[in-house]
Amino acid sequence: MEVTSESRQHIEHLAEEALTQLDSIAAAAKSKLLDGRTLGSDALASINTMTSSSAVQRLDQINQANRDSYSVLEREPAIARVVVADEEGEERTYYICRTTPIAGFPNLASYRAPVGRLASLTVGTEFTLPNGDVVEVLERAHLRPAALADGWDSRDTVVETEHFGPLTIESLRALLTEVVGEEVTEDLLGQLLAEETVKANIIDGVRRSVITKMGLRDQPVLDQYQDEIFRLPLDKRLLILGPPGTGKTTTLIRRLGQKLDTAFLEEGEQRLVEMVATAQGVAHANSWLMFTPTELLKQYLKEAFAREGVPASDLRIRTWQDYRRELARNAFGVLRTASGGGSFVLKDDLPSLSEEALERPIQWFDDFNTWQRNAYVQELHEAANMLREAKAPDVQSLGERLHRILAQAGDGALASTFGALAAELPKVQSLVASLKETSDKKLRESLNLQLNRDKTFVGSLGKLIDSLQQTSLVEGDDDQDEEEDESSPAKTPIEKVVAAYNQAVRAQARASVSKRTVSKTSRNGKIIEWLADRGLTEADRAEVGASLLVQTNARRFANPVKRYLDGIPKRYRAFRRERQQAQSWYRNEGFEARDIHSLELDIVLLAILRAAGDLISRPNVLRDIDSPAWSALQPILGHYRNQVLVDEATDFSPIQLACMAALAHPQLRSFFACGDFNQRLTTWGARSADEMKWVFADFDIKEITVSYRQSKQLNDLARAMIRAVGGTEQSVSMPVHVDSGGVAPALLEYASETEVVISWLADRIREIERFVGQLPSTAIFVNSQDDVPAVAEALNAALAEHNIPVIASDGRTVGQEGNVRVFDIQHIKGLEFEAVFFVGIDQLAAKHPALFDKYLYVGTTRAATYLGVTCDGALPPAIESLRAHFGLDWQAPGSLQAGTEQ
Repeated sequence: MEVTSESRQHIEHLAEEALTQLDSIAAAAKSKLLDGRTLGSDALASINTMTSSSAVQRLDQINQANRDSYSVLEREPAIARVVVADEEGEERTYYICRTTPIAGFPNLASYRAPVGRLASLTVGTEFTLPNGDVVEVLERAHLRPAALADGWDSRDTVVETEHFGPLTIESLRALLTEVVGEEVTEDLLGQLLAEETVKANIIDGVRRSVITKMGLRDQPVLDQYQDEIFRLPLDKRLLILGPPGTGKTTTLIRRLGQKLDTAFLEEGEQRLVEMVATAQGVAHANSWLMFTPTELLKQYLKEAFAREGVPASDLRIRTWQDYRRELARNAFGVLRTASGGGSFVLKDDLPSLSEEALERPIQWFDDFNTWQRNAYVQELHEAANMLREAKAPDVQSLGERLHRILAQAGDGALASTFGALAAELPKVQSLVASLKETSDKKLRESLNLQLNRDKTFVGSLGKLIDSLQQTSLVEGDDDQDEEEDESSPAKTPIEKVVAAYNQAVRAQARASVSKRTVSKTSRNGKIIEWLADRGLTEADRAEVGASLLVQTNARRFANPVKRYLDGIPKRYRAFRRERQQAQSWYRNEGFEARDIHSLELDIVLLAILRAAGDLISRPNVLRDIDSPAWSALQPILGHYRNQVLVDEATDFSPIQLACMAALAHPQLRSFFACGDFNQRLTTWGARSADEMKWVFADFDIKEITVSYRQSKQLNDLARAMIRAVGGTEQSVSMPVHVDSGGVAPALLEYASETEVVISWLADRIREIERFVGQLPSTAIFVNSQDDVPAVAEALNAALAEHNIPVIASDGRTVGQEGNVRVFDIQHIKGLEFEAVFFVGIDQLAAKHPALFDKYLYVGTTRAATYLGVTCDGALPPAIESLRAHFGLDWQAPGSLQAGTEQ
């Protein structure tokens, strides 16, 4: 473009100043790193020998944070330069950096700081500085620093002022080294070349960057709207919706980076996170958790986290599938373990759920949660009544007091009931301990009698128990009353035999008094059958049974919070059995009582998390959480995090999202999710804003609509695709002043032979490399993991002559740079590439009819500039209307006629 001499002079001044500043900041940071002097633990100890280790540790953390900042500044001294003017017209220049600024540069500010917002504001925008001064943005430059052998440069710098721009300057350094003038007037060719170099270095508008490697595109400065979202207070429940390529995930990561840095939190937020960190023993910087739908996306995002200075270990970024199993198996005892804990066996493909449960998960959960809560309260009432009817006066008296507490509570909150029951806890514990001592003595005498008669008794019983462990037995209803009979778990072989004997004999005594039988197919039933008459005498059985019934009913009040939470899995089993008989939520047959579907497990976990959360959210409960009444909540408190984040939120069900939300610490309730309903790739994924509002009634839903990823051609195709398949229409705009031009997507039909498809793919990939000048990030999507190796091998052979490696992705690892990658379509959520090829799109329609439109939309919107599609036959009827957007190769669209074989 033609640049006026005045504008050129201004740009040259900007370039000289900016490069000098970059060099000064980088040099200062390097000096700090080389100096290495810090006020460390040795120096601190010499100042005050009484200094606490926590203070020393805190100082070391500050020193490490400073070193990390210096390292960033040495590599990338600044990301923006902004000139503002106050109301008196006095101008100030700010440089904005990605990290904490270094001392000695008063005009250098962190992007995370309030002043950093200047980098996102357009020219002419007013802004109130932290000191109250109102300024107007006069000029803005987004810098991309590059350290060269002979000094600093900034590549593809975008400059915008009141008078011109935006302009993209390929190299600031080149502006200062160009030689145009009298010295070359006699060399006409040299003069022409020099003038051409000047013109080529300054480009009108903003140039789109090419995606050269597999990873989230770096966007050092967010746009004005994204910036506003990421700066919202920590204690917000935020949902960001928007079409592909609008920077949702980038905004999420940038927000996390800022909120983890306590220096940039508000004073009230700082006090709160320090208080929570002290109580939980987990530093705020480590108290976060992010969920992604796939393992591949988790790995893909790690580099983006590293750019923000956020260590993203596998403990922080999780898939819900893995975290759910960990919670259910190791924390809440829902899933069975080899050591004997847990109730259920998880089976992802269990045919247990009806269409009603899949279509109405919120109503399904509400039905269960109401049922199980009522069942628990009813259990307490029955236990109190049983104690009132006991023979012993002290037991009757206790039962009366417990009955009054329950009657006063009515249908009110369980928290108040638990609080009132806490006063009776010492009396309940004393009664249970006394009765247990007597009944245990009877059991011990009985076992000693059998040992005196038969020295091999324990060994023989041990063999039976070992054999029972090898077989799957039905868990009897009598087992649930044994939960707290054993004071400590048995460890030695003999202890285990004694424990099994006691458990079976207790079950028999309890059943005898209750006028019911022990299930013959249960573990206890098998042991009772083997014992025959070698258990308690009939008289002792009646006495012990009566005592055990009192103990069982009294125990319901010994630790009611623990019993409420721990009993939820068993109550779920009873609920499922009842609803199954009523033909509601569940299928009638095809699964065993011990098996559980993953979506059922979500229901159970949410009931536990919400029940605990309702209690912990009460100030008096949190204050007294170490007391016996509330101590059962401590393990759940340990799973809370200061920030919970979810990428691709619409792939998760409302129940799953509610589980994640319930992991946000109740004192902060900081939750940030992003997604797009048109990109939902699971049949159970959230479908509407109303479902999201069920998770948090005060969910603040924001929409961002500027699409930065795709060319205009591919953006037009995506919008036409939404209309063709009946998706949710979205208001999408292209970024202003950005060159969003590209090429038409390419289509190959009637290509059922592998050789034809591979040859076409290879030709298109070679063309892309010639167009771009290098091989950009390129992906091939196929319809199943079984197709991945064969396509990768064949394409690798076809491209070998040009040394373009093709690798098969396992869906879990990112792989090496510079490779063409072949993916199963199910793994590609959230990724982006410069070029994407979709193989056998008509077969996808047959393989995933319910989600075909979603897979199609997600697959095609992974591409930034180049999109190639192949069909075994013709374009599927559902998207025939899109034919006009395609060409045979990277030519003008509309060159293909329907129904013609190529």
